[in-house]
Amino acid sequence: MEQYVLEFFAPVIAILGLFYSLVFWSEVNRASDGTPAMQKVSHAISTGARAFVRRQYRTIAGLAIVVGIGMMLVYGLTGASGSGHGVEVTSSGWQYGLDVGIAFLLGALLSGISGIVSMVVATKANLKTAASAKNGLNAALQTSLRGGTVSAIVITSLSLLGISSLYLWHRFSGLSPAQIPGLIVGYGFGASFVALFAQLGGGIYTKAADVGADLVGKIEAGIPEDDPRNPAVIADLVGDNVGDCAGRGADLFESISAENIGAMILGAVLYPVFGLKGILFPLIFRALGLIASIIGVYTVNAKKGESPMHAMTRGFWVTAMLTTIALLATSFLMLNTISPVTGQATWGWFASAGFIGILTSIAFVYITDYYTGKNHRPVQAIAEASKTGHATNIISGTAIGMESTALSVLTVCAALFLSYWFGEQTGLESGGLYGTAVATMGMLAVVGFVLAMDMFGPITDNAGGIVEMSKAPEDMRLVTDELDATGNTTKALTKGYAVGSAALAAFLLFSAYMKEVNLTIVNLADVRVFIGGFLGAMLVFFFTSLAIRAVGRAAGVIVEEVRRQFRENKGIMEGKVEPDYAAAVDISTRTALKEMILPGVVAVASPILVGLIFRAEALAGLLMIGTIVGVILATYLNNAGGAWDNAKKYIETGAHGGKRSPAHQAAVTGDTVGDPFKDTAGPSLHVLIKLLATLTLALAPLFM
Repeated sequence: MEQYVLEFFAPVIAILGLFYSLVFWSEVNRASDGTPAMQKVSHAISTGARAFVRRQYRTIAGLAIVVGIGMMLVYGLTGASGSGHGVEVTSSGWQYGLDVGIAFLLGALLSGISGIVSMVVATKANLKTAASAKNGLNAALQTSLRGGTVSAIVITSLSLLGISSLYLWHRFSGLSPAQIPGLIVGYGFGASFVALFAQLGGGIYTKAADVGADLVGKIEAGIPEDDPRNPAVIADLVGDNVGDCAGRGADLFESISAENIGAMILGAVLYPVFGLKGILFPLIFRALGLIASIIGVYTVNAKKGESPMHAMTRGFWVTAMLTTIALLATSFLMLNTISPVTGQATWGWFASAGFIGILTSIAFVYITDYYTGKNHRPVQAIAEASKTGHATNIISGTAIGMESTALSVLTVCAALFLSYWFGEQTGLESGGLYGTAVATMGMLAVVGFVLAMDMFGPITDNAGGIVEMSKAPEDMRLVTDELDATGNTTKALTKGYAVGSAALAAFLLFSAYMKEVNLTIVNLADVRVFIGGFLGAMLVFFFTSLAIRAVGRAAGVIVEEVRRQFRENKGIMEGKVEPDYAAAVDISTRTALKEMILPGVVAVASPILVGLIFRAEALAGLLMIGTIVGVILATYLNNAGGAWDNAKKYIETGAHGGKRSPAHQAAVTGDTVGDPFKDTAGPSLHVLIKLLATLTLALAPLFM
């Protein structure tokens, strides 16, 4: 009986979660659709977003099918099969290829669905939020946060349901629980594969449109943001949905999936100690975290005079406290044995490791807030530097971004050291590694609420655009402005959380890879390993270069289109003629789809080539060094971009001359440079870090 409870708990909670997302969706749908003018703007945004996502996912689906079938054929023709950390999982390369290939395609499918659902929900919720602004701040806050929560629940539930379904399929096929995690690694690879292209394509689209709209609209024409006279304004608003929603939805789906599978692999190592419980602990704890996040959302209710950010912070703390209680309960019930060395119970040490993960998630939120919030020294220093020109703004922002990596890296190092040490105190073989896995689960326990906060950002941004373009009353604009400011903060905080979780997960997935290829050490003095490490560092920078350059090229095309419309139709600036919004949307779509291919192919092909040429240990070098460099560079890109953005917003509050002052013009330049940093390259690096790990895990038998 206990076995069935353990095996079916996570999928049942996942199914209930999907049903509960409909409850939140019905609450969103009950809100008004607003005025005909609002509906017209919303329809244009929705049409553009759906057209892009339809074409993007058609391309991604074709690539995923080729890779999935290719994996099946390669394993079948070579006869290679997984070892399952020393336990032979299959006697047939064809069977192993089929298992990994099906898992890959399922992960890719559900990752794609997560992205599409996020986009569809956002394009509906932004109109409802704009209309709710008529009823006050709290009404609009509830609508936008519940819209974000729908996506959060669907993404978390689909991830749990996919992994649980694969586990149960293999379990009822007669395999031992210890053999199964090695067979479902393809699921994480499939999720990462789709997330990489979704984040790249969406990130290139959103920032090309944003940069193009800002360069011509704000700097050259001197018109405000979301002004209906800007031909790129609809493309900019569409970009929020396809980048910050569809792309980020697929990104966080693969984060949850990859880290669950990595922890299950390490749990399989401790199968002789904990049995089934050590393997299923990540899924059950994640399911409880989903419940905690839903409860946390219900506590977000802005009282009169209370800021939306304060209300959301309260919800985050409630979620963190509930997940701490869940951590103690699951550790006691599932990780409780007597240490053969100390004679003490082990559950307390593992719970302590998980608590370190929860504290790390909180620490990253505050570190990011310090470096990107406009009320703190770093952002104000960039604003001060803007007084002396564009160059000093860029210099200051670059320095602040680099400085921010120090606290982030020290936090990750402390979390890894303490969680490993707590795990070691259990006296169990591989207890230290499992301690880091529990810490990663702890950090990701609040992911449901964090994801809801993340989706809240683009929803409120679009709502503000709809209110502005539909010429709604000023009091509604004041409501959406306050929500938009909160959304900008939550987007920055969740990026910090994402890179922190990627850093902890990197060690977890690296450890899982080492188990899969039966390596205990990586000899950096070996020339092949050294070369692999060099190539890993190079890959991170080359990939980042391709992503940023893609935004620059795409933005250039948008700039020319906006200039052409202003030049050929003088009535646009006079407000007498409506711009051709569809032209900019179409250009953004075509350019983003073309530009996403090369960096994606480079990211997938590079580790495969290194593994085939230099074998498993050299690939471990690439994975280790590439991950370290990737985490640090992503931290720099995210925080520098966020700081530049908020330095501009700080000046717009009236500091240093306010809007249209020389300082403001310099700050707009910094913000424009930072856009592809924080919204394209940085988030794409999060995915790259985990793609390297899931790809090497899924293809490990080919490199041994």
